[in-house]
Amino acid sequence: MATVRYMVHDVDAAIAFYCDQLGFREVMHPAPTFAMVARNDLRLTLSVPGGGPGGGQAMPDGTLPAPGGWNRISLEVADLEADVDRLRAAGVVFRNDVVTGVGGKQILVDDPSGNPVELFQPLIPEAAE
Repeated sequence: MATVRYMVHDVDAAIAFYCDQLGFREVMHPAPTFAMVARNDLRLTLSVPGGGPGGGQAMPDGTLPAPGGWNRISLEVADLEADVDRLRAAGVVFRNDVVTGVGGKQILVDDPSGNPVELFQPLIPEAAE
C-alpha cells in the first residue's frame, strides 16, 4: 500500500470529490482538518494547511503547506472518454484535454483545492497495473 498526502482547503469537499467522483472510500475522518480515503492500494491523506499537529502544520520557518502544484497521483481507468464525460457533467474542472502518449491516454482533473489527479487509460499491456 502507498500513501500520498494532499493539502486541501476543505476536507469535507475533498472527501466528497474523491469518494463520489473517483471511486475512493472514506477510511477515517477523525478531525475537521484531516481525513484518509483509499482506492485499491492507495491511501490518500487529506490535510488542511495549518490544521494543527501533523502533516498540515507550518514548517519551522513558518511556511504553510499549500495545495496545488504539478506532482500528482495517477489513477488507471478502463474508459477515459466515459469518465471524462461523467466528470464534466458533474462540473469537475480539468487542466487540459485528453492527450495520448507512448503508453496511453491521460487527462488532468483538479480536486476542489486545485490538486491535480491524472486519469490514465493504458494502451499497451506494459503500461497497465
